[in-house]
Order: sequence, then structure tokens, then C-alpha cells
Amino acid sequence: MTNQFMGEYNHTMDAKGRLIVPARFREAGGDKFIVTKGLDKCLFVFTEDKWSSVVSSISHMPLTSGNARKFSRFFIGSAGECEVDKQGRILIPASLRAYADLAKDVVLVGVGSRVEIWNKDAWDDASEYDGIEEIAEGLEELRF
Repeated sequence: MTNQFMGEYNHTMDAKGRLIVPARFREAGGDKFIVTKGLDKCLFVFTEDKWSSVVSSISHMPLTSGNARKFSRFFIGSAGECEVDKQGRILIPASLRAYADLAKDVVLVGVGSRVEIWNKDAWDDASEYDGIEEIAEGLEELRF
């Protein structure tokens, strides 16, 4: 199954840490997601299939590399399975909510093969695209 997540959705998380997953994301990803610490102080959300691929890639990094070991612990060690309940919600573990400073107002952003979950204020800051033209020019070498 090819999962392509896209779009930006503002939602509220309840006091227990439950968050509604947008219907489009549920349709693309199924009833279970893997949530882990992401970069930029947000959370990364993967389908089970994509997660297996990500873990496989990370597992191929050399154990002799200190940075590889640290990244594995950070990324894989913090991951948790989140099942979608009958109301279309997932329960975000407390440790992950704390890492991303998630409170009531959150933003879910589909970015291709994953979803990012952001604290709304942090997303407002991160999504200011000053200098995006220069960034895009730098991607030329990647043949974007």
C-alpha cells in the first residue's frame, strides 16, 4: 500500500492525550500508527509498513558509530504503537506529548510518507517560510 499523507489539520487533544486522526489519514494509514520523537521538536507518525522500512534502514547503520547508536535510541527507543479507537482517535503517550510540548491545540501535517504532530505555536513558528526560495535553490543538487 502506498501511503501519501498531505495537508494541514488543526485539532484539539483532550486532557487524556487523545487526538482525532483526520479521516484522510486514517484512510491512507489504517487503524494502527507508530508515533515517535521527530526532529524539530514534533512527533513523527508512520504506518506499520513504513515504520518497518525505517527501522530496517536505521538497523543497517554501523553499531560502531556513536551517532548511529544515539539516533537509534532517540528514534526507535521512543516509539510507541497507537491504535485508532472507534471515535477515530489515538492516545499519544505522555512521554511523547512532553517531548513535543503538546497541549490542547495541535496541528497534524501530512508530509508524504509520514505525518507530523506539532504544538500549534511551534508549528506557527516553523511554518514561516522566509527564505524558502533559497532553500528550493539548494535542492537543485538533489534533482528536485
